[in-house]
Amino acid sequence: MARLPPTSYFLTSAIFHYLGPSLAVLLFVHVSVLGVAWLRIATAAVVFALWRRPWRVLRTLTPAGRRVLLALGAVLAAMNSLFYLAIDRLPLATVGAIEFLGTVVLAALGARTRRNVFALALAIGGVFMLTAIRLAAQPLGFVFAFANCAGFMLYVTLGHRVANTAADGTRPVRGSMSGIDQLGAAMLIAAVVATPVGLADAVPAFTHPLWLLWGIGVGVCSSVIPYVTDQLAMARLPRATFALMLALLPAAATVIGLVILGQVPTARELLGIGLVIAGVAIHRSPAHGATKALETPDGIEHSEAVGPVEGACVEGVCGHIRG
Repeated sequence: MARLPPTSYFLTSAIFHYLGPSLAVLLFVHVSVLGVAWLRIATAAVVFALWRRPWRVLRTLTPAGRRVLLALGAVLAAMNSLFYLAIDRLPLATVGAIEFLGTVVLAALGARTRRNVFALALAIGGVFMLTAIRLAAQPLGFVFAFANCAGFMLYVTLGHRVANTAADGTRPVRGSMSGIDQLGAAMLIAAVVATPVGLADAVPAFTHPLWLLWGIGVGVCSSVIPYVTDQLAMARLPRATFALMLALLPAAATVIGLVILGQVPTARELLGIGLVIAGVAIHRSPAHGATKALETPDGIEHSEAVGPVEGACVEGVCGHIRG
C-alpha cells in the first residue's frame, strides 16, 4: 500500500464516499435518518474494533493526543448525522458541493495568492448557484449542509494531525498504521457520542435482518473504506493538498446521485458544480522552494522546503512527505 501513489487512494474514496450515502437515502424509507446515521457509526466502530483493536493506542497517547481523539470522535458523530439530515432534504450533489466548499477554504489558507483567491471566488460562486435554487424551499436542509461543511473542515484538520502524529507524539514511521488505529479509537468515541441521539431510531432495523444488513453495508461503504483511504493519503500529503484533491468529489456525488438515486441535475446545478470543480482545478499549493512549517514533538516549528503541488501528487513531494 505504501508504494501506491496517493492519487490511487482518492479513486477508492471517490467511489465509496457517496456510494454509502446514496444507499442510506434509500434506507431512509424504512429507518429514520438519525437511526441510519447511528447504524453507520456503530458499524464502523465495530469493524475498527475487530480489525485494529484501537484501544491499545490509548496506553501510549499523550494528553494532547487524547484531546485530539475526543474532538475527532465528537466531530465524526456530528458530521455524519448532519450530513444525513441534509441529504434527506437536498440532492446528494448539492450537499456534496457545499461540503467541499470548506476544503477549498482550507486549501486557500494553505497558500495565499491571487490565484487562490480567484479559485475560492469560483467555488463560492458555484455554491451560490446551487443554494439559490432551493434555499426558499428547504432552508433547514441548507442549515444542516453548511453545518456539515464546518464539520468536514474540522475532520480534515484533525484527521491530518492524527495521520501525521503517532500516539506517543512522534512522527510515525513509513507504513505505520498509527493513524488508522487512532481513527478507530475516535470512531469508538463517535459511537458513544451518537448513541443517546440515534440508538432509539435505529431499533426498527434490529427487527428486520435485511434492513440491518443494509445499515451495516452503509457503515462499511461510508465510514470504513473512505476514512481508511483518507488516512493513507493524509499521511503522505500536506493538508492543503489533501483538501484540494477531496474537493473534486462533488463530481462523484453528481454521478452517483444520478445513477443510484435518479437525481437528474439541472443546467444551473451543473454550472454550480462546475464552478466548484474549476475553483479546485485553478488552486495551486505553494510554489517550488517555498517553506512549510513543521511542528515537531518538542513544540518548535521548523521550516522545510516542499515542491510544487498542483492538485495532484508530485513524486518528489510524496517522497519528501513520506521521508
